[in-house]
Amino acid sequence: GPAGAAVGAIAGSFYEGQIKGRITLKLRYLPIPQTNVERSKYEVLGGLPGVNWGNLYQKYLTQRTGLEDDLAELNNVHISGNDLEHCFFINHDETGGCCAVYRSLAKKLIVVSFRGTCTPIDLVTDASIIQEPWVQGEDEKDPDTAKVHVGFRNSMDSISRRLKELLLATVEPGETLADYDMLVTGHSLGGALATLFTADIGEFGLDAGRALPQTAKSDAWWKAIQNTFMGAEGSQMRASTEPPRPKSLRVYNFGSPRVGNRAFSARFSKQLENGNIDQAYRIVNDQDIVARMPRTMYTLKVDYDHCGSTVLVAEPTQENAEPITWIEGESDDSDCPVRDYGKRMSSPMAEGSLLGDLYAATQDTLRGSEQEKEEQLLGSLGKLASRVGDRLKTVSASDITSVIGIDRSFTDRELKIVNSLLQGKGLAHHMEDKYYAAMGRAGGFVALVDEDIVPVGAETIQLLATEEEKKEQEEKQKMA
Repeated sequence: GPAGAAVGAIAGSFYEGQIKGRITLKLRYLPIPQTNVERSKYEVLGGLPGVNWGNLYQKYLTQRTGLEDDLAELNNVHISGNDLEHCFFINHDETGGCCAVYRSLAKKLIVVSFRGTCTPIDLVTDASIIQEPWVQGEDEKDPDTAKVHVGFRNSMDSISRRLKELLLATVEPGETLADYDMLVTGHSLGGALATLFTADIGEFGLDAGRALPQTAKSDAWWKAIQNTFMGAEGSQMRASTEPPRPKSLRVYNFGSPRVGNRAFSARFSKQLENGNIDQAYRIVNDQDIVARMPRTMYTLKVDYDHCGSTVLVAEPTQENAEPITWIEGESDDSDCPVRDYGKRMSSPMAEGSLLGDLYAATQDTLRGSEQEKEEQLLGSLGKLASRVGDRLKTVSASDITSVIGIDRSFTDRELKIVNSLLQGKGLAHHMEDKYYAAMGRAGGFVALVDEDIVPVGAETIQLLATEEEKKEQEEKQKMA
């Protein structure tokens, strides 16, 4: 349309080579209706058939507000109102970078959603543990340099500039990006890309003169494109040298792997502290193995840490289907189980370790023995033998590693990861249908693929039975 022609003319004006030919085009533009066009409400489904995220959110909102009979007021409190629409889709075949953008003009909201792992190239992107500087051009050998996963950065870098250019055109004519809230999200690889994109926008603004951060100066022509799309209001920003920023910036991702080192995580946290990023939450379903990757490789001096706060959820079971959610730093003071805290090594005599417990038992039993009579001392030694024997009966793999100074909690966590992989839970808990069920439980619902979403209750627990359990129950009913 006219905007595209204008962009082409601007880009063409920068060409300084010799003109070698001429092309004649005949263009015909259809008139844009001046009246408001009534749009049907966008239905937010899922990547898997039978998953309906929009319906789940609507039911949760209705339950929380009690506005079931007042649709107008319910739409008013809905995060995306009643006019959410799909704007555009970006995909890079070589890197697997993929993103869709939506907007609500009524709510002044822009949603940036990154797709997760679903192609062979995505698996290659996910598998690497190599890091490179977050800001291209910074010293890679400096231990204080913020570094990120090279595959994630390449994937985001391949679509970042074009994404930011189109985001400048997403706002209504006469408005600027500062009038809009921005929500960034993604699952799996998409969660990693969402983190990188948020880190970029939070620290540097929507700089469409480059892809991801670099020490080299950005191109200046992004301002011309901004002014083309934003009209008179956008031209008022000419005096500003700073890239535009959204009114607010939030990121909620699901099953995101670790993106960068601790220096990058600290850099991200600083943007949260100074208000450039308003919220950052990572939702993790139970034993999801991807959320615990890539691993910190001590021998290679490669460390990884998460950005933002962890939100732990779990699928409902017949034994326990009540709503459950744990939020890092809010629910309690315990350490997040999906982070690395540098607790690999500890004292072999630390409290709770095998040697520490045996030493404590000896000290407690023999304390004051010098003042006791010989027969009392023999009795104390008997008690000591019993306590030591009981402790040795409970020796575990984590006890054995604690003898050589490996932190027991670290060993327990690593063993749990291995067990979850062997049982198939680690990968199963990463899938969309499992997150759907877990988020349903967090909101007080039983949400299963191809099933109606229903509130948790005695009559709905039966839905959670496995196929084998259902067959067993059917057999029992027949026998009865």
